[in-house]
Amino acid sequence: MYSKKLVIPSAQPHVTPEEWDARINLAACYRLVAMYGMAEMIANHISVAVPGEEGAFLINAYGMLYEEITASSLIKINIEGEVLMKPDFQYNFNRAGFVIHSAIHKARPEVKCIIHTHTWPGMAVSAMECGLLPMTQTSMRFSKVGYHDYEGVAVNMDEQERLVRDLGDADALILRNHGLLTVAPSIPEAFSNIYRLELSCKAQIAALSCVGDKVMLPTPAVVDLTNHLYKPTTRRPYGILEWPALLRQLDRHDTSYCE
Repeated sequence: MYSKKLVIPSAQPHVTPEEWDARINLAACYRLVAMYGMAEMIANHISVAVPGEEGAFLINAYGMLYEEITASSLIKINIEGEVLMKPDFQYNFNRAGFVIHSAIHKARPEVKCIIHTHTWPGMAVSAMECGLLPMTQTSMRFSKVGYHDYEGVAVNMDEQERLVRDLGDADALILRNHGLLTVAPSIPEAFSNIYRLELSCKAQIAALSCVGDKVMLPTPAVVDLTNHLYKPTTRRPYGILEWPALLRQLDRHDTSYCE
């Protein structure tokens, strides 16, 4: 059995310029998540709110690898789970992705992009009773992190209320025994959040595997100061400066995400 390359007609003639731009950046985000080793085959999901369409968001087709995602392959759905636009292929959206992402898009309209991953470092830290420790400069950026207890695969709508409650107004949520989730007002900021949350988890696992619970932690005052200096309102928004460089890196590898 073999599978031929998917041929998907361009969605550009059928969407607004603003939506097309969002599609390109979201497809780029999927490719970058794969490039940086944060994908789990066809699992997980990244969504972005559709500009100018209340309650509508774009998400990946369940069955495509992140490295295959293009601007035209994305599925547009609303917070009720209705498909508003999708390519003519056999794939649909992931039920768990809909439950998680629609809940957050509905409850926090200022959040435009949501990224959820199942990386081995993220899953490992999600199972640690201590949670994420402020043990490195990078992890101190996440002094406020939400925690959501595992309830099984997220396919039940009644879990949405607890997901939103546990995220609160934070930009990172650790799904216990599950993985990581970050939110942001834009795709570049959300990617920056998940990249650095992932990096924080890797550093924590490396340190704890060497010295156990004898890891050194800064004082609460230093953690607070470092977190303050990292805040977008103090210096600069997360990820905005890096995004054009990341797109250039992606373009050197493959430009088909723009299709």
